[in-house]
Amino acid sequence: MVKLSVNINKIATLRNSRGGNQPDLLVAAQHIERFGAQGITVHPRPDERHIRYADVRALKPLLTTEFNIEGYPGERFVELVNEVRPTQVTLVPDGPDAITSNAGWDTSTHRGLLEEITARFQASGIRVSIFVDADPRMVEGAARIGADRVELYTEAYATHYKTDPARAIAPFVAAAEAAADCGLGLNAGHNLSLENIAYFADRIPGLLEVSIGHALISEALYLGLENTVRLYRQKLRHTTDR
Repeated sequence: MVKLSVNINKIATLRNSRGGNQPDLLVAAQHIERFGAQGITVHPRPDERHIRYADVRALKPLLTTEFNIEGYPGERFVELVNEVRPTQVTLVPDGPDAITSNAGWDTSTHRGLLEEITARFQASGIRVSIFVDADPRMVEGAARIGADRVELYTEAYATHYKTDPARAIAPFVAAAEAAADCGLGLNAGHNLSLENIAYFADRIPGLLEVSIGHALISEALYLGLENTVRLYRQKLRHTTDR
């Protein structure tokens, strides 16, 4: 079963745009779990423009599913993760001014940093996933670092899916096969949507989890949040049943 982890950053963005506490991020996360999501993802940034560090602390005791915290491993982020101890931490190479994730790690160039941070989190019992492009060399580098999983950055797949889905998926199949050969678990995320998720999940061997935020929250404006979560679950369930 491919698990669905819902990134709730956009809900926090909406709340922050007016001040106050509407929508209530904590209530929304609990509803998303109740609607069938198997995980909640947050990506706190240094300027706290969406998810705040206080949100992360408040969410931990309320959640009943997997909690995944994404972010660049600056010292403040590392301290937060070790304090909260989520199920999983996903390391991303974003600079502090990045609007959203736009590349995976070069796991060769940054091997020293990632090895140190990975060991620190694993010592606290936290599963470590490293965000990488669909490049078998970067996947193999993550295995050498000692990561538990990689998360494939799926922007390129989403961009080219409409025009040539077979060509769009090919690099991700190769990266997934490399992950399996290295003994790494496999996650994926970025611009996956109701339109393209089934094709992706049906063709990627060993896929364990997808993290979806912007598309899911946008689709929920038209379809309703409960219905949208359930539609994603249906698409993921149907692909794994074949």
